[in-house]
Amino acid sequence: MIGAVSESKGGPGRRRELRRDAIDNRDRVLAAAAAAVRRDGTAVPMATIAADAGVGVGTVYRHYPSRDALLGALTHRSFQLVLETARRAAALDGPPIERIRFFLERTIEHGSDLVLPMHGGPAPADQATVALRDEAHRTLGSILEQGRDDGTIRADVTRADIVSFGALLAQGLPHVPDWKPTARRQADIYLTGLLNRPGRPDPGR
Repeated sequence: MIGAVSESKGGPGRRRELRRDAIDNRDRVLAAAAAAVRRDGTAVPMATIAADAGVGVGTVYRHYPSRDALLGALTHRSFQLVLETARRAAALDGPPIERIRFFLERTIEHGSDLVLPMHGGPAPADQATVALRDEAHRTLGSILEQGRDDGTIRADVTRADIVSFGALLAQGLPHVPDWKPTARRQADIYLTGLLNRPGRPDPGR
């Protein structure tokens, strides 16, 4: 899922594309790391991640020389997924509330791959990850603004509300064995609450 498919070799200005098997190994490491971090926390041993991915621990360190580098890559990958989902939602026809529904439903589906800051991932620090996060937030904000402008969504709802709730839905509760149906039900209740119902008290008063 990480966009870059090349790495430096031989000094500045010289780059080579990763071999297909190297790309596959990297993707397996990221998928295994996402599951391991959500299961065991950010202190999970790198050797455990390597075993889960079916690769040697040296392969993990070759791609990610430190735990911070791996966690940063997981956060970057997560915001790539969030941005992709937000863009797909924005491109849909139909009322804004249904676009937000699509975003939340896809977030639930992607849940096992998302290692966001509130799920143990580090806060975005590098410029590329910050750019992904900010673009995802702007895209969601544009959907929400349309709903506020046409009067179908409450005026007091902010994009932070959507982002935070999506992140909550992505993290299953440990005592709920099948989280997705529960998450979808919570999303339905939440979306009903976003609607601008006639007779609802004005939140600005």
